[in-house]
Amino acid sequence: MHTSMRYSERAETTDNPIAKKLFSLMEMKKTNLCLSLDVTEKKKFLLIISKVANKICVLKTHMDIVEDFDMDFAKHLQKLSKQHEFLIFEDRKFADIGNTVKQQYTSGVHRIVEWSHITNAHTVAGYGIIEGLRSAASGRERGLLLLAQMSAKENLITEGYTKKTVELAKNYNDFVIGFIGNGSDDKQLASLVSISEPGFVIMTPGIKLASSGDGLGQSYATPQSAITAGSDVIIVGRGIYGADDPASEADKYRRLAWDAYEKRVKQI
Repeated sequence: MHTSMRYSERAETTDNPIAKKLFSLMEMKKTNLCLSLDVTEKKKFLLIISKVANKICVLKTHMDIVEDFDMDFAKHLQKLSKQHEFLIFEDRKFADIGNTVKQQYTSGVHRIVEWSHITNAHTVAGYGIIEGLRSAASGRERGLLLLAQMSAKENLITEGYTKKTVELAKNYNDFVIGFIGNGSDDKQLASLVSISEPGFVIMTPGIKLASSGDGLGQSYATPQSAITAGSDVIIVGRGIYGADDPASEADKYRRLAWDAYEKRVKQI
């Protein structure tokens, strides 16, 4: 299974520049931590990212909740991503026909394609959604994650849906860089992403230091359990940005996830 390969080795198996860059910077920075920074004010957002930028490989955003968003803010984030070597992932979860998502990706207030290295989409609309986004990203170094699983309890994604999503990804591996998984089922997803596709990355939300729930349908896995099961990048939100010391907390997650990765590549 490709999970026995180091990230640096897997970087050589993909032609997608974003996937290649992600694998390489994870190895260089020794981090497989993505921060999901879901705060609503630019000032607070930038304060937190200034404290944790050296701990993460990806910054995940929901720009539609930032009340004072403007393109200057997006450009500033781009500068920070270059300075601290992390990728920006706008968690837009596109879920419409190709022509509509193409406009949503390029137009409106957020103009996501201009500043976000990575975005994601549901595959409920079929291959057209991938083609629409890929067309919009033409000429730019961009990558797409497909939602193959979700961490919310009783979500409607079936095993068959997950399998079909993986099949679609393999047909568009020039643009699709991987999947959003579920910490408790990443082993199943990793097994579907065969050894012939080591260039795909699995990112897993719903991660906390202890398994739990939030009372709103979200279930959590630990950094160790997610990475051991086959995830490549853990996504952590409130556990870091809600802490009294975000930098210290981010380093805890980073160390646990990185140690689990080192054990995984040595043991398999």
